[in-house]
Amino acid sequence: MRLAEQLGLHRPELRAWASYDWGISAFQVAVTTALFPIYWAKVIATDLGPSAATGLLGYTAAGASILVAIIAPVLGTIADERGSKKRFLAAFLTLGIGATAGLWFVGAGDVLFGAIMYTLATVGATGSFVFYEALLPHIARGEEIDRVSTAGYALGYIGGGILLVLQLMVIQGVIPLGIADTGLLTRIAFLMTAVWWAIFSVPLFRGVSEPPAMGGHDTPIRFGPIARRLVGTFRDLRGYPQALMLLAAFFVYNDGIQTIIRFAVILGDERQIPQQTLIAAIVLVQFVGVPCAFGFGWLAGIIGAKRAVLIGIAVYAVIAVVARNVSTGGQFLMLAGMVALVQGGTQGLSRSLFARLTPASRSGEFFGLYSVFEKFSGVFGPLAFPLSIALTGSARNGVLILIGFFVVGFVLLLRVDVASGERQIQLER
Repeated sequence: MRLAEQLGLHRPELRAWASYDWGISAFQVAVTTALFPIYWAKVIATDLGPSAATGLLGYTAAGASILVAIIAPVLGTIADERGSKKRFLAAFLTLGIGATAGLWFVGAGDVLFGAIMYTLATVGATGSFVFYEALLPHIARGEEIDRVSTAGYALGYIGGGILLVLQLMVIQGVIPLGIADTGLLTRIAFLMTAVWWAIFSVPLFRGVSEPPAMGGHDTPIRFGPIARRLVGTFRDLRGYPQALMLLAAFFVYNDGIQTIIRFAVILGDERQIPQQTLIAAIVLVQFVGVPCAFGFGWLAGIIGAKRAVLIGIAVYAVIAVVARNVSTGGQFLMLAGMVALVQGGTQGLSRSLFARLTPASRSGEFFGLYSVFEKFSGVFGPLAFPLSIALTGSARNGVLILIGFFVVGFVLLLRVDVASGERQIQLER
C-alpha cells in the first residue's frame, strides 16, 4: 500500500478508476497507433497506394472524432441529470469492444467495412473516455487530482505496453499458434485487444460509485430542456474564464499531439524505417512513458500543473522540428523517447487542470464539452497532415504544420490563471 500512496492511488476507488486506463490503452496502442495503421496500409487498403491509404485513414479518424464531439455534450448533460455516467460509459464500452472484435472480419480489400469498423471502435473508445474522465473530480480530492490523473495515464502505458508485447509475440510466432499467415495473426491480436479492454473495465464498474444525479433519478428526460441546457453550457463556460482559456489552449496544442500519435508509424514507414524499428519505438514509448507520466504528477506538485504542461508543449515543438529530418531507425527511436518523456504527463495534467477549473456537480456536462474541444482538436491536424501529403507528395512538410499548433497552444496556456479559477470554484461550493 505504501507504493500505492507514492503513486497517488492510495484508495480502492482510485485504483479501480485508473484500471480502466490500463484496459482502454490496449485499444489506443493496437488500433490507433501500432497494429491497425500497418494492417490498413499493408493489407486492407494496399490497392489504394500509400498516400491515398494514409489520407483515407486520416479522414476516417476525423469523421469519428466529429461524431463523438457532436453527441458527447448532449449525453453528458443527460448523465448529470440522471446520474448515469457509468451507464453511458458501459454503452460506449460495449460499442467499442464489439467493433474492435469486428476487425477480425476485415481482410484484404475490405476498405469500406474496415473504415466502418474502425469508426465504430473509435467512437466507442473516445465516447467511453468522456464519461471515464467525468468521474475523476468525484473520486479525487483537489490536492490529489493531478497525481491521480497522471497515474491513470501511467497505468495505461503499462497495460497497453504489456498487451502490445504479447501481440507482437503472437504475430512473430514467439508464442506459437500453428498459424503462418501474419494477417490472420494480426486479426487475432485485434481480438486480444477487445478481451483485454473488457477484462480491465470490470474494476471501475465494481469499485467506483455513480455520482449523484443533479435532477434526481426520477427526473424525466425532456430533450427540450436538455437542448436548452446544452446551449447554456457553452454560455455558462464564459462564466469560467480560466477554464475557457484552458480549453482554447488545449484545442490547439492537443491537435498537434493527436496528429503525432496517429501518423508517427506512417511517417516512419515513408522514411523506410524498418517495421521492427517502428514497433520497437511504440513499445519504447509505452514503457518509458510510465515513469515519465508519474514524474509529471510529481513535478506538478512542485512547480504547478500549468508550468509542467508548458514544458511538455515546448518539448513537443522540438519533436516536430526533429521529426522532419528523421531518416534512420536510431533517430526514430530517439524521437520516440522524446515523445515518451511528455505524452502521458501533458495529457494527464491537461485533464486534471480542467477538472479543477470546473464544478464537479456538472462534470458530465463539462467533460462532454471538453470532449468537443478534444475531438475537434483531433480533426484539423489529421486533416491537414494528409492534405499536405496530397499537395506535396511527402509527409515531411506536414510535420512542420504541427509546430504552429504547439506555439499557439503554448501562448494561450500562458494566459490561464489557475489560482483565480480555483478560487472561483471554491466560492461556488
